[in-house]
Amino acid sequence: MKEILERLIADFLPEGTRFVVEHPTNLAFGDYSTNAGIVSKKAVELLEYLEKNKPEGIEWVENKNGFINFYLTKEFFKKSLSEIIDKGREFGKNESLKGEKTIVEYTDANPFKEFHIGHLMSNTVGESIARLFEWNGAEVKRASYQGDVGLHVAKAVWGIMHNEKDPYPAGAKAYEESEEIKKEIQDINRKIYDKSDPEINKLYEEGRKKSLDGFLTIYRRLGTEFDYFFFESETAEIGKKIVLENPGVFVESQGAIVFNAAEHDSSLHTRVFINSDGLPTYEAKELGLAKVKAEKYSYTKSVVITGNEVNDYFRVLLQAMKLIFPELAARTKHLSHGMLRLFSGKMSSRTGDVITAESLIEEVKAKTMDNEQVAIGAIKYMILRSNIGGDIVFDIDKSVSTEGDSGVYLQYAHARANSLLEKAKDLSQPSPWQGEGEGEVRPIEKLLYRFPEVVARALEDYAPHHIVTYLTELASSFNNFYAHEQVIGDSPESNYRLAIVEAFKVVMKNGLNVLGIPAPERM
Repeated sequence: MKEILERLIADFLPEGTRFVVEHPTNLAFGDYSTNAGIVSKKAVELLEYLEKNKPEGIEWVENKNGFINFYLTKEFFKKSLSEIIDKGREFGKNESLKGEKTIVEYTDANPFKEFHIGHLMSNTVGESIARLFEWNGAEVKRASYQGDVGLHVAKAVWGIMHNEKDPYPAGAKAYEESEEIKKEIQDINRKIYDKSDPEINKLYEEGRKKSLDGFLTIYRRLGTEFDYFFFESETAEIGKKIVLENPGVFVESQGAIVFNAAEHDSSLHTRVFINSDGLPTYEAKELGLAKVKAEKYSYTKSVVITGNEVNDYFRVLLQAMKLIFPELAARTKHLSHGMLRLFSGKMSSRTGDVITAESLIEEVKAKTMDNEQVAIGAIKYMILRSNIGGDIVFDIDKSVSTEGDSGVYLQYAHARANSLLEKAKDLSQPSPWQGEGEGEVRPIEKLLYRFPEVVARALEDYAPHHIVTYLTELASSFNNFYAHEQVIGDSPESNYRLAIVEAFKVVMKNGLNVLGIPAPERM
């Protein structure tokens, strides 16, 4: 309907006139509204034109201070309920990106380190973005890029060799405090790269496998299934080769090879791509990763999700990519999220003072009668409820509140709808639901049909919080509907009310699915 109204208004206004058609925040001001009257200063003439050329589905049109408001017919809402119920799990999907092939990289947990709440943040954001691409018709592959080589690994292997209870934190601490141990760890690092020491190789492979197996367990709990796992051990030599083959882009400086990004963009800085030991840095490995990704999957778009602390680094990397792989750089989008914080403050993986994802999940579970689905939903909701670029202070008590603005609130509303539908079937209420539906249009009916628009906008803005905001408003509207109307009964309207309940259940379940939040049938 939005597109129909936009075309109709555009036909009336002078070519190039800019206006918007949107849902008003207040449902009392219509189902759609446009500022075209104010923009064109022809509100009266526009209203007359629209009244004469009303599209099917529009009941009436009004002019409120230059804003033209549109009200949909009761028949439109009845049909929308049928469409929602008929389409079921497909309702909300579109094919705007049909034929597009998207690879979404996120989480990027490093072996030999804990899977902390920063990884949980990235996983939640990344999974929702991947699902948004799928709901908008794209073919999607999920990828995680993991640092299985580098100084952090050498520090952990040193800790394992010295039988430390927490190998990485112990190795990191020793590296900072002792020049002798620092050299030992640097030597271990070189041996991991060249695989020259059988004992180190054995410890490395065992530790790597243990970490990766642990990560898989967490991914299953979070509802993520990756298509590709990329590793720094695979991209390191490829990235180094790329750097060495492009002397016009990279230059030698103090024994290292660097990229002077400021020569191409004054807002950027210089970064090392091969260090003075001849080892490729993260930057060089990322170039190798870009090449490997493209060879594995011929994507039309690559979305890379990281914390915003690496924004400047990634801008330099993309500048280097533009010079070496211009086509891949054009297809790459870096999307960064903020920091997930608890009241204890920012975590530090260097010292080992890490808040693990598992510990947070278990703590929230303890507040939800040990319900894993509710705990996962509570955490993901709190992460996705705000713009993903900002930091989040995680309040455990608020996350499990049943009063609203929580994942639990949405899950309870879904479970309540399911309970009503099961009860209706037990009472032999006819299904599929049919009824009069002749009364006044309810606020919930004015929200349900909007879901596909919200899905499209959420991807357009890379903003899952649009889905969260919509579902929270929808759940509130459903609870108000349930509190004021007898859904199951002998009234001619009863079946129509059940249709509203079923349509709500469909939309809520689909919306939670987009967010990667479980939708329990019972709670």
